[in-house]
Amino acid sequence: MDVLTVKHIEIIIETMTDIIIENEVPFCQLDSAAGDGDFGMSLAKGFREVKARSGELSRESIGHFLKDVGMIITEYCGGASGPIWGSAFRSAAKYSAGAAALDLNGIAEMLNCAVEGIQKRGGAKLGDKTLLDALIPAAQSLRISANSGLSISEASKLAAVSAVQGGEKTRSYVASKGRASYLGERSLNYPDAGAVAIGVIFTGISKKIEDILK
Repeated sequence: MDVLTVKHIEIIIETMTDIIIENEVPFCQLDSAAGDGDFGMSLAKGFREVKARSGELSRESIGHFLKDVGMIITEYCGGASGPIWGSAFRSAAKYSAGAAALDLNGIAEMLNCAVEGIQKRGGAKLGDKTLLDALIPAAQSLRISANSGLSISEASKLAAVSAVQGGEKTRSYVASKGRASYLGERSLNYPDAGAVAIGVIFTGISKKIEDILK
């Protein structure tokens, strides 16, 4: 059966953690164009803690695991990243509470819940030049793939492409949220660091999913 189990989710979060830590400097460089320049550092700080406390995370269910990850991120990620990324994980955890495995429909809905969690926290929408400009297209792509009967591996590849494209589109947006909003029109031609990061993360995760579901 084509599903992601608790163990699969654990591997995916490990992959995500490694990608974020490895890209700490590039993500900061991206953020320096229209932000504080500390996005990569703030995010990596929290995920280093996730890595260090991996043995303490509950494997009772997908929801339990993601909730524990979200609590660490909320506490240890700096700046706005803690509340925003923490909200995403906690919302995903709430959806998957008690679940031992999720099929593609469940994965799509879980990501949609993560999107909604971020929106409730920060009030951003598509086109505001935030990470949602990559995350929303990825979530929509997963839903389309689920409705089309694609495999999780196929769906994850398409979602990654949508995330990358969404991040690139932020170059043409004027920021209306966060530090970059202070720049107004000057934020044009620079991509949002968070949106680009989502594309990088989804690309790495899609490759890992293909490996673990062979």
